[in-house]
Order: sequence, then structure tokens, then C-alpha cells
Amino acid sequence: MYNFSGKILKIGVNPYVLVPESIRKKLFKDANKDRGAIPVCGELNGFKFTQNLVKYKGRWRLYLNTPMRKGAGIDVGDMASVALMFDGKERITEMHSLLKDALNKNISAKKVFDQLPPSRQKEIKRYINNLKTEESVRRNIERAIKFLNSDARFIGRDKPL
Repeated sequence: MYNFSGKILKIGVNPYVLVPESIRKKLFKDANKDRGAIPVCGELNGFKFTQNLVKYKGRWRLYLNTPMRKGAGIDVGDMASVALMFDGKERITEMHSLLKDALNKNISAKKVFDQLPPSRQKEIKRYINNLKTEESVRRNIERAIKFLNSDARFIGRDKPL
């Protein structure tokens, strides 16, 4: 683990800490890359988390979501004690069985889904997986299929591609 302290800043509505260059270089070496999201895990004031280190507007940031901040008992403006390490474990978002069935029944929607970038596929799968009731799952799968066939908006988007 690589340790540092940093002040929690905010860009837009997103709280984050800047990761020192010396630690970034070690993480890049561990990840064998210095572009794109770098999967990390660690501790924020002792609270364990899994997250991505991302570059935005020229600076590498560790974004701190609400569960991370609440778990660590800190917020914007506070100093945070951070321990980070590269997380090489594969992160897979499973597809809801009803979404899988719906895609298998609608070949054109499945074809579009398979052409989506992995991040967009993950966004759709996560959205469906996080719904609370069977009714809302079914309703939103219908919307997702229409979206993939360019017949409706979904996840805040007009078109899938």
C-alpha cells in the first residue's frame, strides 16, 4: 500500500483527492499503464474501498463517493489519510437474467448492445441490477430494449451509439 494525506476537494459535485506524483508513478508501474482508469483498492481514514484512479482536466483524481466519505467520517474540506494499491482483480458486472432473456429474444437490440463500448454495457447492466422491484426491472428492461432499437431515451441518452 502507498500512503499519503490530502485535502478533500470538489470539482462540480464530485469530491476527490489528488494523488501525489510519486504514488501515481508507482501505481502506473504496478498497472503496466499510465492511461485510462487505474483500478485501485485501499483505505480512506481506515475505511476499505474499491475505486478507480482517473485523469480529468489534466489531473489524476481519486473520486470519493458518498459511501466512502460516510464510512471514513470525512467530507469536503477535511484532510484524508489514504492508502492505495493497484487492484488487478477483474471487475465484472453480471447481466440480470431478465435482461439477458430480453436481449436473446430481440436480435436487433442484442446486436446493438454487443456493439456498445464496455463502459456503456456496464452502465446499462448496473442500472438494471440496482433496481429494487421486479416490476421496475421489467419496465426498465422494456425501455432498454426500445432504447437499443433507437425508439426511446434511456439512462439519460437519446441514442445507444
